Amino acid sequence: MKKLILLISFSVLTFSQSFAQDKDTLKTDLNDEYNKWSFEFNLGQSKGIKPYSVGYFGSDPNKSFGSVTLNHYSGGVRYMFSPKFGLKADLAFDRLENLSDESLDFEMQHIRFGIQGVVNGARLFDIQEALGRFSLLFHGGIQVAQMTPQMGINKDRDEWNGGIMIGFTPEFRITKHLAMNADFTMNSYVRQHFNWDGAYSDPNNNLAGSLYTISLGASFSFGAEKIHGDWAVLRDKQQEEIEALEKRVGEIENNMGDTDQDGVPDYLDVEPNSIAGIAVDTKGRMVDLNKNGVPDEMERYLNSTYTTNQMLVNSEKETVKKLINEGYVATYFDFNKTKPTNVSTEGIDFILTYLRNNPTATVDIIGHADEIGKNPYNDKLAATRANSVKEILLKAGITEDRLNVVSDGEDTSVDKDSAGARRLVRRVTFKVK
Repeated sequence: MKKLILLISFSVLTFSQSFAQDKDTLKTDLNDEYNKWSFEFNLGQSKGIKPYSVGYFGSDPNKSFGSVTLNHYSGGVRYMFSPKFGLKADLAFDRLENLSDESLDFEMQHIRFGIQGVVNGARLFDIQEALGRFSLLFHGGIQVAQMTPQMGINKDRDEWNGGIMIGFTPEFRITKHLAMNADFTMNSYVRQHFNWDGAYSDPNNNLAGSLYTISLGASFSFGAEKIHGDWAVLRDKQQEEIEALEKRVGEIENNMGDTDQDGVPDYLDVEPNSIAGIAVDTKGRMVDLNKNGVPDEMERYLNSTYTTNQMLVNSEKETVKKLINEGYVATYFDFNKTKPTNVSTEGIDFILTYLRNNPTATVDIIGHADEIGKNPYNDKLAATRANSVKEILLKAGITEDRLNVVSDGEDTSVDKDSAGARRLVRRVTFKVK
């Protein structure tokens, strides 16, 4: 008996130290997202193991636990201070009697109240994921009990005694809040004078009584969370911070992409569709110092092959027409806007110069829109953008018969979920005829 007391005392001490350490850890590592309260109710069979007077037995001595008789009823409430450790208070009623034909008749009423520490073994051993709907609780603590014989010379004589109790409870979750369990508990008394058969020993002779119970029951968890507290999925705050950091790194990697391969990351690139190989400034804009709408490097190349007068006077020069007709000359618009952006009016200036130096040339002004919004609206938006460019050219002196507005509607050539890609298709292009 002394060894048992020492063992349980050591367990309680270990539980207290572990609880304190675990509680400190949880303050920094785990989200407080689990239901802490639960009600429990069990019924089953209890059996007084010892002591008995001569001729009395709690059950058939030749059987391990005797006949199956419901004589144990208990209920309690549990509060989990952390996902692993908690405390519960429970009240139990037992009616012990002879279950063997070889025993003399007796009947003992036993009522006890207990305070116990609870350990969620599935979490303690980190096997919750492997167990799935199963779980395992360990519990142990102190108890106060009243014993009252229901027959014999000591009938209705009460005795209060105290002791310790220890047990374990396998669980199986049925619904989000309801779980079934099987409980195995051993009660040990350090101040007992009644035998379980009702005989009373000398007041100076403390008996070492033992009572075992086995029962089935249920627990109901309640709180703000959507699942029983014993099975709540707990996330490590440190892991969440790591995942958030990984997400941010991923976003930075995406932003550091360089669609037009000009050496300027997309998130800094004002002109993300610059021509490959053409020098750009720190904002990704093709360098055009004379502001004539033709990047300086391309202009130098054209000048080395054609004179400026030849390029602007002779409309049959395919290089210039190809430059315009393949979309290298364009003007861009912000989302849902019909006025060209300040940084992209050079394209209009280039077309204006071309038309002035080629008085017989005409041009289609082609409006485009991205895929955000409904098709009819985007068709109208594209036409309005083209008309906006046409008005600028008209006010610059180009006659209306040389300008033809075309609405190309939605441009589906880019990923509509990419904000950077959508900027490339909100534009007006030109086709020289």
